[in-house]
Amino acid sequence: MIPAGDSSALPDPANEPRPPTPATDPAAAGSADRRRPNRRPTTRLRTVHETSAGGLVVDRIDRPLDEQLAALIGRLDRRGRMLWSLPKGHIEQGETAEQTAIREVAEETGIHGDVLAALGRIDYWFVTDGRRVHKTVHHYLLQFRGGELCDEDVEVTEVAWVPVAELPHRLSYADERRLARVAHELIELLQTDGPAALPPLPPSSPRLRPQTHSRTRNRPAPDAAAGSPRRRTNGGGPGS
Repeated sequence: MIPAGDSSALPDPANEPRPPTPATDPAAAGSADRRRPNRRPTTRLRTVHETSAGGLVVDRIDRPLDEQLAALIGRLDRRGRMLWSLPKGHIEQGETAEQTAIREVAEETGIHGDVLAALGRIDYWFVTDGRRVHKTVHHYLLQFRGGELCDEDVEVTEVAWVPVAELPHRLSYADERRLARVAHELIELLQTDGPAALPPLPPSSPRLRPQTHSRTRNRPAPDAAAGSPRRRTNGGGPGS
């Protein structure tokens, strides 16, 4: 029994053992570390802007809708599905958007056309090769002038003449299906009121500088290509 008033027999709080803290208890420190998420330094991707142009080239444009044909390209995706779209490609230095549309249609389909009107533009974002790419694609309505369907371009799996009436079901991308509806309206206007009724082309200046290409084109040189390009007339024939 501790005598009253004798504080010397009381335990000294300073000498009492203290509960371990994370700094002194290895087990507790390890538990605290496990609770903290590992924060990795974030890498900021470089943003680049790319501009392309392409178009919908239509044969028999002066005939009824059920006789009109459009040239499409097909590419296989990673699952092996064929995706049908409009031919398009990068605007090169010194080219206008309309010139690029004519060139790309010819390179990817073998078809030559004249630009009649603008269909609109599509823009989207994607990441490739450590870059964040903002791509803008200008599309035009073209009238068939000659040529023969050809899938010589190494980036194209298939080419085909497709009835214009089937474009809303054949085109794989919603934005391009929207452009096909615009093309149908312009063709009706052309047939009803003539070329002067089409809206004027928006201003387009030649590109002053080269731009990055998010997809490398590995076209073989003409003298290195083996044999002649394959010719196709899927869905109809040009000028028939």
